[in-house]
Amino acid sequence: MKGLFSSLFLCLGLVFAQQDSLKKLTELAAAGNGVIPLDTQSFDILTSPKRTWSATIQFTALSKNRMCAPCKEFDPAFNAVAKAWSSVPANDRDQHFFATLDFDNAPSVFQKLSLASAPVVFAYPATDGPRKPASGRTAPTKYDFQDGFDAAPLAEHLSKLTPVPIPYKEPIDWAKWFTTAVAIIGVGSLLRLVAPVVLTRWTWAFASVIVILVMTGGYMFTRIRGVPYVGRDGNWIAGGFSNQYGQEVHVVAFIYGLLAFSFIMLTLIVPYQPSPGKQRMQVYLWGAVVIIIYSVLVSLFRVKNRAYPYKLFL
Repeated sequence: MKGLFSSLFLCLGLVFAQQDSLKKLTELAAAGNGVIPLDTQSFDILTSPKRTWSATIQFTALSKNRMCAPCKEFDPAFNAVAKAWSSVPANDRDQHFFATLDFDNAPSVFQKLSLASAPVVFAYPATDGPRKPASGRTAPTKYDFQDGFDAAPLAEHLSKLTPVPIPYKEPIDWAKWFTTAVAIIGVGSLLRLVAPVVLTRWTWAFASVIVILVMTGGYMFTRIRGVPYVGRDGNWIAGGFSNQYGQEVHVVAFIYGLLAFSFIMLTLIVPYQPSPGKQRMQVYLWGAVVIIIYSVLVSLFRVKNRAYPYKLFL
């Protein structure tokens, strides 16, 4: 009988001690705007082996002499998630706590956990009571920063461990909205100014000709095959008709463009020259350009394939 009473008093003592710890943690969380600042003693209380609550702890080093830039970058995100959690009803809020343990406040804890870097986030599940994991795994889990230091991924991950999802919402980025609005207004104003030029048929005709020249120069061929811009030896002409370097596209497109421009001048501009002398000179000029540039094109074919049978001047 005496042993029974002893066991009963021991159980009651543990229950009262647990309630006192829970009350203390609740008060610390309320005073810290949802985040409990930890030291060695409060860390032991929060991670008590007989806890009915769960906790998320940020291990960090925010002192200036520690010069931990990632710690300072992540801390606002952690605090934002903790603040969002503080807005849930007390019945759920008091079953999960957010806390921060700075290295300077408890270096022995860092040593005990073998932590050599920061920040680190551990989620401690409940080890007793109805919220104890059904799998029986009560060891803390480490948060993976694969999504960076943003608050939204952290809240989404921790919502799997809290009694209810964390009601975190991304704050409105007014700077982003302002920049977007200014950009839209600027683009609209620019379009209004350039619309007469953009909408003219000559602009589209010029753009179409450029695209045609680039494509006939072999642009898609080089893009699909992923060929280099020039050869390893610096040569920009690839041997064989089935090979081509990136620089060849520019040269061939320029040759085709110059030939096309010469024929346009001969057919559309030269016939309308009022002076017979100027007309004759332009015929000679553009005729010579056609012959010389076409000769360069044929010689390019001969360079690519020595067996090419045709030749014109060069």
